Amino acid sequence: MIVAFSVSPLGVGEDVGEYVADAVRVVRESGLPHRTDAMFTSIEGEWDEVMDVVKRAVAAVEARSGRVSLVLKADIRPGVTDGLTSKVETVERYLAEGGSGRS
Repeated sequence: MIVAFSVSPLGVGEDVGEYVADAVRVVRESGLPHRTDAMFTSIEGEWDEVMDVVKRAVAAVEARSGRVSLVLKADIRPGVTDGLTSKVETVERYLAEGGSGRS
């Protein structure tokens, strides 16, 4: 499964980067495959291990903020591994071919 999530504190002002870094640190220390971009962190693994990381990332932000916002989207597809890479590679392959892939 792949989970894309965003966790941020509420009520701490506009500069939330330090709080978000606390959450991303939890993800990086998990050892699971992950990617972080400007809007979301994506993490890949089994249900229980991924949800545990999300829960701990939220707790890391919550420890310094009284209120936390969590946005989460999941792709639950048993048996698929390396989806973080393979999904992007598939799109890049279609882009390189220069067509829409449809006739």
